[in-house]
Amino acid sequence: MDKKLLIVGNWKMHLNVHQSSLLVHRLQERLSGHRSLEVVIAPSMLTLQPLSQQIDRRRLKLCAQDAYFKDDGPYTGEVSFAMLGDLVQYALIGHSARRLYFGEDLDTVRDKVQAAIRNNITPIICIGETKQERDAGETKQVLHDQLTTALMNITSKEIERIVIAYEPVWAISTFDGILAKPSDAQKALRYIRSQVEDLYGKRVAEAMRLLYGGSVDNHDVRSYLELPEVDGVLVGAASLNYQKFVAIVNQAHQIQTERK
Repeated sequence: MDKKLLIVGNWKMHLNVHQSSLLVHRLQERLSGHRSLEVVIAPSMLTLQPLSQQIDRRRLKLCAQDAYFKDDGPYTGEVSFAMLGDLVQYALIGHSARRLYFGEDLDTVRDKVQAAIRNNITPIICIGETKQERDAGETKQVLHDQLTTALMNITSKEIERIVIAYEPVWAISTFDGILAKPSDAQKALRYIRSQVEDLYGKRVAEAMRLLYGGSVDNHDVRSYLELPEVDGVLVGAASLNYQKFVAIVNQAHQIQTERK
């Protein structure tokens, strides 16, 4: 069975409830329900509940940007994966912003992956190296450590539900990144898939969806999606512009059609 390409738009800390509703409305006016694609949006935590009542699930699915790994307790201000189970199908875990701004370490990411699985939410695990790590030749070690820790104690059955997103921190526009060459993405994604194969076998590694994220927009997305190693993209700033995001989705559908 062919894998569906996965297009994820991360809205980060942008848009209030009204603005988010308007963007969803504009997207749903222009998006078709392509069977070969999954289109996912990750709005702010505040807007997940109202958007869950607005979205047409044939066109869009919801993703949480983050959650706390405890299911309940005296954790003032936190929202758990257990609370999100009725609202979202996906959750970003280990995004570079969480690691860099909020000090999330390997163990925290591991605990969040397990919490997502426990609550029937598909984790999109984000991994990637900084410019300093890349310049020091540590890319493979960083990817190995982030990946293997995140997948710790995940069973062979559970691993089939997990998505991995490679987002090199040095290529993210938020951090004044430079655009990653498709060959850079290809090399890293091949290594990631080989690590999954070492842990879970070839069948699981080939079935797993690997995304690329790093300043992806409608002008460069095709160069990444055409790589055989890429099963989708994680889009940042461009996902806040409905015209750009729709163009990305349309290109993904065209590429998927060409592959058949």
